[in-house]
Amino acid sequence: MTAEISALDLEEAGAVLAAESARFASFGWMRGTSGNLSVVLARDPLRLAVTASGHDKGELTPADVVLVDGQGAAVQGGKPSAEAELHARVAALTGAGAVVHVHTVASVAMGRREPGGIVFRDLEMLKGVGQPAHDVEVTLPVIANSQDMKVLGDRLEAARDPRMPAVVVAGHGLYVWGDSPKQARHHTEVVEWLLELELSQR
Repeated sequence: MTAEISALDLEEAGAVLAAESARFASFGWMRGTSGNLSVVLARDPLRLAVTASGHDKGELTPADVVLVDGQGAAVQGGKPSAEAELHARVAALTGAGAVVHVHTVASVAMGRREPGGIVFRDLEMLKGVGQPAHDVEVTLPVIANSQDMKVLGDRLEAARDPRMPAVVVAGHGLYVWGDSPKQARHHTEVVEWLLELELSQR
């Protein structure tokens, strides 16, 4: 792909992100204006469409999206999410095509209870993140929060487990990624299910 992103490309990406945001908002995972989503539109140089800052995620339109560069700075459109830099860092680090950030009760609660990471084992739902259902332990990393996206990105890079396409940010929420918006959605729903199960058993 090239870095030449047309207005139509951005609008189409905005439509996808608006639909995904509405889905997550309907679950109560993006309350108020919280949370943000992105999709990679080009790799060289890196360009992402990121949901715009300050909008109700259940009411986004295709226009409520910003094109950002590999540092999360706006290239086209309005004001991106304050966490756009972290989205770009995740995309560059993991090769992901889409990144989801939601604020779920289960992720915050479990992050507090298991600050060293949340271990899952012997669960069929692990197949949803590409892992065997049995005879393996998979850890969902938990990292300390920071308002500095470079610091947060460094923590994510240090803690990341390639077998788990997600991290919990303590006291904040969940970051999840995938090759496409649909895969990122599926990963988000699976990881949240795992977190809710663990929370219900404590």
